[in-house]
Amino acid sequence: MRPSQRARILDAALQLVSAGGGAEITLDAAARQAGVTKPGLMYHFPTKEELMLAVVAHVAERWEQAMLAALEVPFAESTPAQRVRAYVEVAVSGDLGCGDFAIFADAAYRPSLSGPWIDRLARWFDLPPSMPAGERARLTLARLAADGLWVADATGVFPPEAADRAAVVRRIRALTEGSDA
Repeated sequence: MRPSQRARILDAALQLVSAGGGAEITLDAAARQAGVTKPGLMYHFPTKEELMLAVVAHVAERWEQAMLAALEVPFAESTPAQRVRAYVEVAVSGDLGCGDFAIFADAAYRPSLSGPWIDRLARWFDLPPSMPAGERARLTLARLAADGLWVADATGVFPPEAADRAAVVRRIRALTEGSDA
């Protein structure tokens, strides 16, 4: 299977999740959505579990690519605050939808799916123990607030009013800057 078809299958599976509000992905449905045969899909994803792991890795990789694009410097040269700020920018962008949320939340119910998230995102949230406690708390709060806004937007459950959203985003961004004095 050409790499473009692999990506097409993974995108198709994510589209199924988005359209179904987190509905289960089946091999048959993913093959139909991608326009390939089920045996063609199964050649690379023999089981539903392997397909799901690949979908999670695909989404997590997309997130990481977006965070790298938002990062002000090369990752190796970035500070913890710059990494958290890049995550915040991606999380509050409004580009992450219901499918992303369903794929992310599925790891809570199927721990085998948490690996790709941890593999991709752990280095973004690594705050050194030597960092002052107030700064660690502020950056953690920024990440958690961005997570909350993303979940509200993606699920449509109590998102901020349009008139308030910009102010909420400014406040979250401000947490990635400044001092704790």
